[in-house]
Amino acid sequence: MTFIPLCLPDTMTPEQFLSEYWQKKPLLIKQGLPQLIDMFEPDDMLGLALDEESSARLLTQAPTKPADKPQWQLKKSPLSETDFDNLPAQWTVLVQNMEQWSPELGQLWQAFDFIPQWQRDDIMVSYAPKGGSVGKHYDDYDVFLAQGYGSRRWQLGKYCDKNTEFVKDEPIRLFDDMGEIIFDEVLQAGDVLYVPPKLSHFGVAQDDCLTFSFGCRRPNLMQIIDSLADIATNDSDLFIPLLLPQTRQPSGELQAESISAIKDQLLQLLESARGDDIIGQAVSEVVSKRQYDALVPEETLDTDELMQALAEGATLQADYSNRLLYHKSADGLSLYANGQRLDGLDTIAIQILQRLADGEALQADDVADIEPDDLMEWLENGWVWVNVADNF
Repeated sequence: MTFIPLCLPDTMTPEQFLSEYWQKKPLLIKQGLPQLIDMFEPDDMLGLALDEESSARLLTQAPTKPADKPQWQLKKSPLSETDFDNLPAQWTVLVQNMEQWSPELGQLWQAFDFIPQWQRDDIMVSYAPKGGSVGKHYDDYDVFLAQGYGSRRWQLGKYCDKNTEFVKDEPIRLFDDMGEIIFDEVLQAGDVLYVPPKLSHFGVAQDDCLTFSFGCRRPNLMQIIDSLADIATNDSDLFIPLLLPQTRQPSGELQAESISAIKDQLLQLLESARGDDIIGQAVSEVVSKRQYDALVPEETLDTDELMQALAEGATLQADYSNRLLYHKSADGLSLYANGQRLDGLDTIAIQILQRLADGEALQADDVADIEPDDLMEWLENGWVWVNVADNF
């Protein structure tokens, strides 16, 4: 397995980045991902955008705002060749979930191992000819903008919030005022720019250019609440009506005291050991869910081919287009994959999957105690990927 160094300046430790920059301020990392150089060309992305199974968007910008029409036009996949006919000078095509299409690209997540893998969202690629952009905007999540081909000029401005006013009637969230520009540089292939949440940014292609966005995202409270309700439905004790103190009151009134008593019992549950287990499982299921449907591979190995590949030096690795993680609690270690808890695993399987979740590349000797049929099931479920590309 090729060693991929962390995407940080040579003089900066992960601890320094997390304490001084993460979700606080931007950072330019010159040649942070040189592995991206020449990995893809624009035609690769244009062809992928036309695949009926891809999640792609075509964004076009009129030179001036037409009367009674938005300046920007958005077309979502499926895209066809005719969508690319007679395009204006400024346009961009975006393709999500790139690690599903290229496991080799997905391996570059290792360069960001200082961020827990459960916070990884996906890798998006943006292709634009000279002058193309997606406008002035901000994201609610952290993103590492990595230049893979050509060059792009980036400007960073003010931090935004819920009161930021967007341009009306446009198909995407854009604004005109970025405030004071705090960063203005051209990124070359291999350069990486870290942009924290809510920081306004504006990128313009200087020539035919590919920019890869490594997005990091946390769940929102609504997702956690929904998951808590789903998990709690399996606990029969929670269906027993509450016992509440009662005082004399008007028959039609629901008093604040009654609501407060119910709230107290809910908080007692959440703060108990049982509550820890429910919350731990709810969060683990949310953050291990895939954002996109899994692709059905055109070619798959059978069991004999899998074991032969491992015997010849291939490695077994976590599939970066899926979500494999573990959670430690008082009851032990629980594994999750793609939104589901993995029950019924023996100790050896748990240890192997834990190592894979932590990013290790395992060889035949490492998995010798796992039944070949079990390894095949992991492969078919998308938990793991067999890397036969390198010369081991």
